Amino acid sequence: MEFLVNIQISWPHGMDPEHKESVSQEERRRAAELAASGHLVRMWRVPGRTENWGLWQAADPTELHTIISSLPVWPWMTVTVHSLATHPVDPTPR
Repeated sequence: MEFLVNIQISWPHGMDPEHKESVSQEERRRAAELAASGHLVRMWRVPGRTENWGLWQAADPTELHTIISSLPVWPWMTVTVHSLATHPVDPTPR
């Protein structure tokens, strides 16, 4: 299944900058692993915000939850998920 996922990050005020940088580096490593495994298909940044939209693949919503919650930034995320279905006029060959 494909999912369109919006992730907003709210870092706590006063968070230790070194800890924040460490978590951010871990996040990039984990995202690269998820991309290599085919779960993270595409990612777009929302300019001027700590927010992104991504196209994710998972067997079902439960697997997607497991994948998203494995991200190091998970404790500071607000996540909105939209399940996607094939559209009959989608021009992309499948």
